[in-house]
Amino acid sequence: MSGFSLAKRVQSFRDAGRGIVTTVRTQHNAWIHIVAAILVVSLGLGLGLRLEDWKWLVLTIALVCFAETVNTAIEYLCDVVSPEHNEAVKHAKDIAAGAVLICAICAVIMGALIFLPYL
Repeated sequence: MSGFSLAKRVQSFRDAGRGIVTTVRTQHNAWIHIVAAILVVSLGLGLGLRLEDWKWLVLTIALVCFAETVNTAIEYLCDVVSPEHNEAVKHAKDIAAGAVLICAICAVIMGALIFLPYL
């Protein structure tokens, strides 16, 4: 393992950016999450949310985005490990997608907890 290199750190940010772009370009559900986040942020700006509410909102949006990108990574890895149908790989993909669904459902609940008092 080599020492610290600014060039390697910059490259790691580029690689991470490419990963985000790949997720957005290839996953239809990522677009749904992005549109939902834009709508929620717009509503929050319109309603004048307090800083405390913004903290929870940003964390919730980040959690859903994180789950979607990890799910995408798992799907890609599973496709390489087992391009043909494999029941265990199917379960792994379904479980990863389930994690995204759990996060999305919790995001809706969090949104209701944040926005209902303003409405």
